[in-house]
Amino acid sequence: MAASAGASEVKHSKTGMTHAEMKEFIRNHFEEFVNRKNLRAGLPPGPAGAMQYVDAALKKVPDLRVAIEDMIAEDDKVAVRNHWTGTDAASKQRLEFSGIVIWRIANRQIVERWAYLESPHPPRG
Repeated sequence: MAASAGASEVKHSKTGMTHAEMKEFIRNHFEEFVNRKNLRAGLPPGPAGAMQYVDAALKKVPDLRVAIEDMIAEDDKVAVRNHWTGTDAASKQRLEFSGIVIWRIANRQIVERWAYLESPHPPRG
């Protein structure tokens, strides 16, 4: 009896990607965009707000890093729970904050994003 392909192995008609490919696409986006400071990585036309936000953040916190803690793909969206760390350039104080970002993918591109990020604060405990 042949095994059928799991839902994560089926290419989604809206995205052109499997759920596993969508998750890897977003994981690579975070790695390039934040951790490698490549503000042009994987950006479709239009996300100037996100690019400006990260550019401003990197000026204040040049060693900013993001770690993906959870990632879920469903339909044409990927949800990410992440944790950010870095050092404030002016005060030299270590900072951290967490957030959740939902990305919508169409035709192998990021077309929308919704984000909630808590205010940066000194590391807890």
